Amino acid sequence: MLYGLSYLFYPWGFLLQLVALVHALKRRPEYYWFWIIFMGGFLGAAAYLVVEVVPDARMLGGFFKGFQQRSRIQELERIILDNPSAGNYEELADLLLEQKKYVRARESYDKAIQARADSVDAFYRRGICSLALGDSARAIPDLERAFQQDPRYDHDRAAGLLAHAYALQGQSHQADALFAKVTELSNFPEVHYNYAQFLMSQGRANEARAAAQKILNRKRTMPRYLQRIERPWFRKARAFLKQVPQN
Repeated sequence: MLYGLSYLFYPWGFLLQLVALVHALKRRPEYYWFWIIFMGGFLGAAAYLVVEVVPDARMLGGFFKGFQQRSRIQELERIILDNPSAGNYEELADLLLEQKKYVRARESYDKAIQARADSVDAFYRRGICSLALGDSARAIPDLERAFQQDPRYDHDRAAGLLAHAYALQGQSHQADALFAKVTELSNFPEVHYNYAQFLMSQGRANEARAAAQKILNRKRTMPRYLQRIERPWFRKARAFLKQVPQN
């Protein structure tokens, strides 16, 4: 009977496998999915699409949000010509930061701060831009301002980024002390990965492995949607562990 129904799966089974493989190569899920897609044929590809692709479809809001942001950026650029207020510049900078246009975002934060220097968030996000641009020296005073305002600013991310900036500037004592505190409080994989990198740079390989392993350990208790968001950090942690020598 299955043989008689085979026409329902050909050529759709191959097409479904192709769609699943293209998505998997872009999203890089757990490696066992490639085996399931190849060996499972139509059913394996269908299982992958249900488990991995359907949840991605729920995240399409971010895709459409990008269009809205770009439209708002253009609108703000026109508004600023007549009303170059601190609020308009800061909103523009926030949108540019989300779009990862770090140079333009930092320039807009500069103008927002020049107009009004009472927004701690503007300093903090300007520090993020500087870090993204490889300018850790300039990032430090901005991140320090946010950290001094609230040591747990942005759910401990400000402290984690400040420790990372200290490490990049060779301020090892400050970096070590701050990383030790923030990694006790923060669950951000970014914080633990940066700490692992710092420990490795200090020749503390065993501690570096432990810091990277924490990222992978936490994956077990994460909701699935968070696992998908944090997947790049899991890949980085696994790659890092392969590079760190075991004593």
